[in-house]
Amino acid sequence: MERYQQRGRPADIDTFVNYEKIQWSSTLKNHLRSGVGAEFDRAKIRTSLYRPFTRMSFYYDSVLNDRPGHFQQLIPNATTETENRVICVNQTAEKSFGCLVTNVIPNLVMCGGFGAATQCFPYYVYNGDGSKRRDNITDWALQQFRTQYLDELISKWDIFHYVYAVLHHPQYREKYAANLKRELPRMPFAPDFHEFVEAGARLAELHIGYEIQPEYPLQRVESKDEKLNWRVERMRLSKDRTQIVYNNFLTLGGIPLEVYEYCVGNRSALEWVIDQYRIINQERSGIINDPNRADDPEYIVHLIGKVIAVSLETVRTVKSLPSFSVNS
Repeated sequence: MERYQQRGRPADIDTFVNYEKIQWSSTLKNHLRSGVGAEFDRAKIRTSLYRPFTRMSFYYDSVLNDRPGHFQQLIPNATTETENRVICVNQTAEKSFGCLVTNVIPNLVMCGGFGAATQCFPYYVYNGDGSKRRDNITDWALQQFRTQYLDELISKWDIFHYVYAVLHHPQYREKYAANLKRELPRMPFAPDFHEFVEAGARLAELHIGYEIQPEYPLQRVESKDEKLNWRVERMRLSKDRTQIVYNNFLTLGGIPLEVYEYCVGNRSALEWVIDQYRIINQERSGIINDPNRADDPEYIVHLIGKVIAVSLETVRTVKSLPSFSVNS
């Protein structure tokens, strides 16, 4: 901005700015024209859900983030991450339906691919500063459920978890596959409300807290010709998908094939981790994205075991859901 002002505020911003490391959106150009600056604030460093089961640091700033939508009302600060829950659905004709709950800001294309916009449904909404928390499920909706099931003890959290379970039900996804590609999900009334609530709460617990779940016991095959090494560059699955070649030193084996039944969009949860946890060298900007952690060298190994355990429990929970007619 200083350089822009020193040059006499040239009208042709497109030939003035450098596109190598910054994506100059129309909004950011307008900030430059108006003299709106940005100052670094460590408190604005947040955690985001970049892809399923892949969290990244994110700088949340009104100047540098282009068109952030309503997220100042959904998860405005780190404190609200501890109490709010957001159901994210992947709405696109190009990819399979995806659904994942989170307590952090998700990427616009959380399931990947252009046009695969993530639609978000929070339990709470807030003012932009995080004050005046309000339920996002209306009293009218609550009364509809209580009337349908003749149960005045049904809560709004029950409805939230019920919805999350229904969105995972194979019968629901199969019947409404075409609808889910072009419009937002609609909710039927299942006969066993409380079984869906229990399952939805369990799924939410697994999917939000995946990093604290017990690990699935994988076989660790270490190469005697290589030094101890936990560093990942790019993992790959074996042809039979029962092993992950972690690096030249380590292969992880004993992966149950049932793991691949749990998918978010077009990939299983495990395949999302394998795809995202790799070193990416962006030649244009020179930025290197390295998922390895100096403070926790075995983090990715442990994460794989946890995501496998979460996947297996998700499959078990979804299969335990009662059958129901989806004509309503």
